[in-house]
Amino acid sequence: MNKRIKKQFWLFPQEVAELKRKADLAGISETAVIRLLIRGYEPREKPDGNFYEAMRKLSAIGNNINQLAVKAHALGFVDAPMLKAEALRWHQFQADVEATFLRPQQSNLRWK
Repeated sequence: MNKRIKKQFWLFPQEVAELKRKADLAGISETAVIRLLIRGYEPREKPDGNFYEAMRKLSAIGNNINQLAVKAHALGFVDAPMLKAEALRWHQFQADVEATFLRPQQSNLRWK
């Protein structure tokens, strides 16, 4: 059932330019834009480099907290469950930021 079927269609030059512009904004191929739209999702604009740098920092902090939790639990002098819960909360925050800025969202188009 993974057989791909070629579809060919015609676009006006303005439509081609708009499709290319939107694909470039989202950082994905034109084909990926069309596939997302067919599935009822609108691609999001790709964030700038500052977003990715912030996500790397958030990830590093979360990993450090997790390492502290493991060490504290082994040594038995810090409330490891509380520290672990905070690390999980931090990772959830990171996932929420990614979902908000990166993942395509459900489209509100009426013709779905």
